[in-house]
Amino acid sequence: MSPNPIAEPIRLRLADRVALITGGSRGQGAAHAFRLASEGAIVVLADVLDEDGERTAEELRSKGFDATYVHLDVSSPEDWQQVYEQVDSRFGRLDILVNNAGIVKVTEIAEESLETWNKILAVNLTGAFLGLKTMIPLLKAGRRGAVVNTSSIFGPSGAVGYGSYAASKAGLLGLTRTAALELAPFGIRVNALVPGGVSTPINAQEADGGVVPETPLRRRAEASELAASVAYLVSDDSSFVTGTELVVDGGFSAR
Repeated sequence: MSPNPIAEPIRLRLADRVALITGGSRGQGAAHAFRLASEGAIVVLADVLDEDGERTAEELRSKGFDATYVHLDVSSPEDWQQVYEQVDSRFGRLDILVNNAGIVKVTEIAEESLETWNKILAVNLTGAFLGLKTMIPLLKAGRRGAVVNTSSIFGPSGAVGYGSYAASKAGLLGLTRTAALELAPFGIRVNALVPGGVSTPINAQEADGGVVPETPLRRRAEASELAASVAYLVSDDSSFVTGTELVVDGGFSAR
């Protein structure tokens, strides 16, 4: 039996906190939005998939949550500036930033084009950099600011066919540690989520169950299980946790 995607929280740990989630229209991002909203957060979903994003925001609102969708290409500084102005105009602060947007293309290095390499790094790594750089003033204005960057087990471990993806996710770990050091004086915590295999549309192309055969728990994670980890990282329950990685991989990295 798979976990409930909208588990009932023990308490509203995130009451009235403003959360911006990139890649929020579906998959992990949508699961994060539902979980944070269920714990009291005001959520802003950002993505390039406008129809899916509007649909997810409407579903959240139908359940009584405060949710808004905004268009955002995370590789575009201009788009980030527009989102900054929208969040600033409505709230004047940002309490939570979840850099979740990501793309992948499975190609061995010898066959990968520079265009694909640049595109994947632009979304997965530069997108998180731009999010941090742009939103720091609003995070400083927020309450107990918290940032989560979504990395991957292929960041620290690598995998055949995932050169650009692994490089982008490894880079996120370095960005996370550096941002944690720079923003600690302002009370802003920055951590990385390091998922193993997870059931989302982005990995539908993986053959033979992807990493499942190498995962001790012998299954992919549900997106709701990752959302629970994000909720922990952005809540006061992790108030002394910054500059580190929370690995949620079903035992993959323990082999």
